[in-house]
Amino acid sequence: MRLTIVGGGGFRVPLVYRALFAGPFAGLVRELVLYDVDAGRLAAIEAALAALAQQGTHGQGPQGHGPQGAGPQVRTASSLAEALDGTDMVFAAIRPGGTAGRISDERIALELGLLGQETTGAGGISYALRSIPPMLRLAEEMRNRCPGAWLLNFTNPAGMVTEALVPVLGRRVIGICDSASGLVHRAARAAGVTLPAGGLDGVGYYGLNHLGWLYRLKSGGRDALPGLLANPAALAGFEEGRLFPPEFLADLRCLPNEYLFYYYDTARALAGMRGADLTRGESIARQQAELYPRLASAGPDAFALWEAARRSREEGYLAEARTPGEHRDESDLAGGGYERVALAAMRALSGGGPTDLILNTVNTVAGSAVPAVPGLPADAVVEVPCAVTSDGAVPLPQDPPGPEQLTLMRRVKEVERFVVEAVTTGRREAALAAFARHPLVDSEVLAAELLTGYEAAFPELGSLWHIGP
Repeated sequence: MRLTIVGGGGFRVPLVYRALFAGPFAGLVRELVLYDVDAGRLAAIEAALAALAQQGTHGQGPQGHGPQGAGPQVRTASSLAEALDGTDMVFAAIRPGGTAGRISDERIALELGLLGQETTGAGGISYALRSIPPMLRLAEEMRNRCPGAWLLNFTNPAGMVTEALVPVLGRRVIGICDSASGLVHRAARAAGVTLPAGGLDGVGYYGLNHLGWLYRLKSGGRDALPGLLANPAALAGFEEGRLFPPEFLADLRCLPNEYLFYYYDTARALAGMRGADLTRGESIARQQAELYPRLASAGPDAFALWEAARRSREEGYLAEARTPGEHRDESDLAGGGYERVALAAMRALSGGGPTDLILNTVNTVAGSAVPAVPGLPADAVVEVPCAVTSDGAVPLPQDPPGPEQLTLMRRVKEVERFVVEAVTTGRREAALAAFARHPLVDSEVLAAELLTGYEAAFPELGSLWHIGP
């Protein structure tokens, strides 16, 4: 199989390459094609992969989980057309505007007293307005050059971007995120539940990307979730359990995705962000400005440099949600979520056998117009457990959400659809409505200030809006 990564200079690409050397995904890909608009970043990541491949020829890689054999052949493409011709699978993880754009997404919101985060709230809307147009161009190019290929979308906000692409690619586009599956596996460990390999039997999860809840965790016919929610010591043993007060979780009767911290404890999140010396984007920009030039010239040390930077980056993830001195779990620092969800989906889509995964796809149960998540539109993209085969990813039916969860999901889905409308129709009013309706903004006055600020930071947004009648 040929796998093309659009955004091949992205920081996480070595995770995908490493996973293709050994274990369940070894031999799955014969050729890995990298395409990126930033030649310097592409060269740096290519150097890290070369160093990793060199380690693979000598056996075990770094930290006990490196390559153990020959991985796929790697080549770079100088044009998108070259990257897509003849490919079987496309991973897309692009960031229009780069880390400088992320900083603006964060800072413009923070300066207005709003939460500044790249996928949630005002910053997520700004990011989507920039990321959807090039992703639509990618989808159109795929339809022309590799119509049989699948697109696994990592570009954030993943659910919103995926929804924008469905009219072009239908079910051949699937959104990928590891936060939901990470929650399920961490909760299962804490509850003493063993999940079946490749299965999610007994798992109940519904939501949108970065806005979901684990509401059932059955094992042997017994739901272990109520016992976990009633056990503060067990909750303290994993990240999502520590994010929220035990009394709150007991009343909620489900476990929220970590990103719901921004909705349930907005004041604390905002205070953490405003009290930090650097925003998350500024921290990553500083790290990458120093790292990427070193990678390109580091030779056999390139992968070790990258790995050290990756662990440092993971340690700072969601730092505003942790108390001073609190460290992330070692299992999360080790990596292995993001790429394994994608490669497990790729293997099943390419005929390697069925599997169950939590993915972003259209909200309809197989062979019907019945929504997998009752109360949300059947044509909306949702994040739910799916049965994945060579025919695609089909959502598994979920219980009706609680009234508060459903109200929040409906409102955020309305926002997502305003954003897609703004990009695809050129209606600036739809972008204003998206900002105003988002629960973390909830103000027409602030919406106007946000959009004006983002237009000043990103002049390309102005080209989206149709002028005149």
